[in-house]
Amino acid sequence: MSGSDRHLLPVRLLLMLGALSAMGPLSIDMYLPSLPVVGSDLHASTSAVQLTLTACMIGLGAGQLVVGPLSDTFGRRKPMVIGMALFAVFSLACALTSSLPALIGFRFLQALGGSAGLVVSRAIARDLRSGVALARLFSILMLVNGTAPILAPILGAQLVRFTSWRGVFVILAVIGVLLVGGILLAVPDTLSPELRRPGNLAATFSTYRALLSDRAFVLLVLTGAFAFATMFAYISGSPFVLEERFGLSAQLFSAVFAINALGIVLSSQLVRVEPTRAVRLGLGISMGGAALVALGLAGHLGLPLLLPGFFLITAGFGATAPNVTALALSGHPEAAGAASAVFGAGQFLIGGSLAPLVGLGGRSTLPMVLTIVALATAALCFGLLSIRLARRATAITTAATPA
Repeated sequence: MSGSDRHLLPVRLLLMLGALSAMGPLSIDMYLPSLPVVGSDLHASTSAVQLTLTACMIGLGAGQLVVGPLSDTFGRRKPMVIGMALFAVFSLACALTSSLPALIGFRFLQALGGSAGLVVSRAIARDLRSGVALARLFSILMLVNGTAPILAPILGAQLVRFTSWRGVFVILAVIGVLLVGGILLAVPDTLSPELRRPGNLAATFSTYRALLSDRAFVLLVLTGAFAFATMFAYISGSPFVLEERFGLSAQLFSAVFAINALGIVLSSQLVRVEPTRAVRLGLGISMGGAALVALGLAGHLGLPLLLPGFFLITAGFGATAPNVTALALSGHPEAAGAASAVFGAGQFLIGGSLAPLVGLGGRSTLPMVLTIVALATAALCFGLLSIRLARRATAITTAATPA
């Protein structure tokens, strides 16, 4: 089924794939406006509360490494249904907990379930499309999942205003239940039985070994991971910077966050160039945004530079994400689930492990400045290396082709 755009996909399938691929933003962004409230309610420091984000990110990453190969063995639908059911159960557990350690643990388990939506939706996209058509499909899906970072913090801020941070997790539990029903009604199993791979541990390790020996794939994974980590440094640090240092209310913060998220959607649609050029452009935009953030915080020039910097970071990610994802997955159609797992795990494990760095300085913004600039620089370097390697491979292939 992979290949061209000649056969349009059903709208309800596109909507479901977009919603499932938005499990990361839904799990993280709806919760962001309530971070300071959680700290006050559970008597925890800024860095300690950010561990709930780290647990979520690590769960989303580690879960993909398990679910991806399972979807190559058992098909696409069953792992998604089980994962979304677990997401709903542990979202409710988060709402009922009364201690920070328990919240951290339940956030990890909630994310393990939610990871199924992320990894399998990308694998389904790879089953259906390849090459430039796959990049276009990912950009279409970003129209759907890009609304999650816009709506989620607004909804989260209103829930904190009228209920408490626990209401956020009740809503997430309801979303998990609705997604289970949507999968059963609208998402077919796109991996036919004859294409499924052996499910034993040796076969899984062999698949991962083959993927990690592909230098081009690894560089693209690192490019996507550090691009995502750059944006996540903004995501995890901005509530404290904007609300505590600059005095924005939770509602105003959610509006700023929604505008920045809109940048992701717009840039993913406006960049209609060849994927490697789109990646280079997107990474350059994010690097410019990181420079503005550094000037706005370290240089004490404030919101006039900080807010455009945040917008450019997210807009650059919107241009980078669909194209670097398509480039990474296009080379391994026979193991789309495992390739999607490595790509997604790289994003969330690197992003999750670096998240606490932005809060290490307490009220100091220097750790956030250093983290954002370092991550954006690493993403740009890995991106340029991956593009150079891709061009070299193309030149070698062209030279070897008989006239």
